[in-house]
Amino acid sequence: MPRHPLPMRDGVAPSYLYLPEGDWSDMISFLVARFPDVSEAAWRERMARGDVVDNDGKPLLPTSRFKRGLRMFYYRELEYPETPIPFREEILHQDEHLVVVDKPHFLPVIPSGRFLHETLLVRLRKALGEEDLVPIHRLDRETAGVVIFSRNAASRGVYQSLFQKRVIDKEYEALAPRLEGVTFPFTYRSRMVEGDKFFVMKEVEGEPNSETLIDVIEQRGELTLYRLYPHTGRQHQLRVHLSSLGIPIVNDAFYPVALPCKQDDVSQPLQLLARAISFIDPLSGEWREFRSRRAL
Repeated sequence: MPRHPLPMRDGVAPSYLYLPEGDWSDMISFLVARFPDVSEAAWRERMARGDVVDNDGKPLLPTSRFKRGLRMFYYRELEYPETPIPFREEILHQDEHLVVVDKPHFLPVIPSGRFLHETLLVRLRKALGEEDLVPIHRLDRETAGVVIFSRNAASRGVYQSLFQKRVIDKEYEALAPRLEGVTFPFTYRSRMVEGDKFFVMKEVEGEPNSETLIDVIEQRGELTLYRLYPHTGRQHQLRVHLSSLGIPIVNDAFYPVALPCKQDDVSQPLQLLARAISFIDPLSGEWREFRSRRAL
């Protein structure tokens, strides 16, 4: 008996939602209101194909009665062609529980916005044929490097807890201008909150909630290759910290100033790499370390 009434299709697992409180007269009225970015014609076409169903696999039609609490399954689709991302991921390790991947720049980890098939999750599900693959942490689309996926629902929680408890060692590399007048290594701390624009963060006065250890690997002319150890996991933490020090990461389109979106321009990757992740395996007790093979 399948877990879901719809199968994985071309690497895309079905999405679902529980119908909320409301007084819509039928399903098509609800769907048009709930998903303003999807046209009514698109929903009618999906329903005609049988791609919108209830928990028992019964097709939902435009005229089906809206019923609060009903679980609806459907496939996420894009109404326009998706631009291919011309960089490939590399699988670094596979075992019964984990798949560890070296992600390229510009590839989102999970579907969102205008990205669906050109995401690391869908590419892996398609290549491995495994609907149960789930990332247990995230990297920004602009950042390259090591990402760990769970392939076993039974052990997923114990690996996720490593990140929640902050007992994972993360090592990053970044190329940025030279920082004068400090002794390396040193620790930078600040209080980070959501910025004025929804996609950026900013620093404010107050007790620090973010911390990064910063060291130098080598000098490259006017630039420096830094080694970074984030001790906390705030969104865009490394990008904000280096920008605040006056050394924004090369090709950072968000910090210190959010530039206009470059859409599908992949000519200037952010010079930030998740070099390594290491931890004590909660099942075997062994020390494990996974390192990216990419270079800045």
